[in-house]
Amino acid sequence: MPEQDVRTILCYGDSNTWGYDPASRNRFPPEVRWTGVMARELGERYRVIEEGLNGRTTRWDDPIEAGRNGLTYLAPCLESHHPLDMVLIMLGTNDLKQRFKLSASDIAESAGSLAGIAKQVATNAAGEPPFVLLIAPPAVTTLTDFDEMFAGAEAKSRLFSRYYRMAAGWHGALFVDAGALIECSPLDGIHFEPDAHEILGLALAGEVRNAFPDGVDD
Repeated sequence: MPEQDVRTILCYGDSNTWGYDPASRNRFPPEVRWTGVMARELGERYRVIEEGLNGRTTRWDDPIEAGRNGLTYLAPCLESHHPLDMVLIMLGTNDLKQRFKLSASDIAESAGSLAGIAKQVATNAAGEPPFVLLIAPPAVTTLTDFDEMFAGAEAKSRLFSRYYRMAAGWHGALFVDAGALIECSPLDGIHFEPDAHEILGLALAGEVRNAFPDGVDD
């Protein structure tokens, strides 16, 4: 298929984009991860690029885990994968760590600012800004091994939907509330199980298709 007929979709996220398995603590295989599900559903006329990193924050330097600042890597990432037709951003869960002491609204504004940067930095093959989809992560559920690290995260994360929607509007981004679709695993309260990856991947494939009015699937 000619290169110009393929849409390139970049997925920028944390361990739930990387595909962390809460049961084994290893990585789900590509076909299980929501990005892989989305790629399967979209078909050969779309190229899905995974850019997930365990522990990635929206814009904060982690004093314990180095190299996790999502802001400092975003522009180089966008430029290295040029041209881009759409950018999906799902970050904020790691910002809930107690060490950062951030509110839900602060986290959402930080995530929204990344969407704004993506619209400014990235371009498609025609030199136009890509579609940007800001995804509010699902609320943290009952924490197990991460209970002290994420102290207070459950209540804050339940406000993500409201504030991420507002942030998406401020930056002219599309919006999806992942928490309306899936829940985090009861095994650790943070990561997704295979069925959640499947549901999310199918839903986001629909959002990607809807973003393009010119009928790329025709």
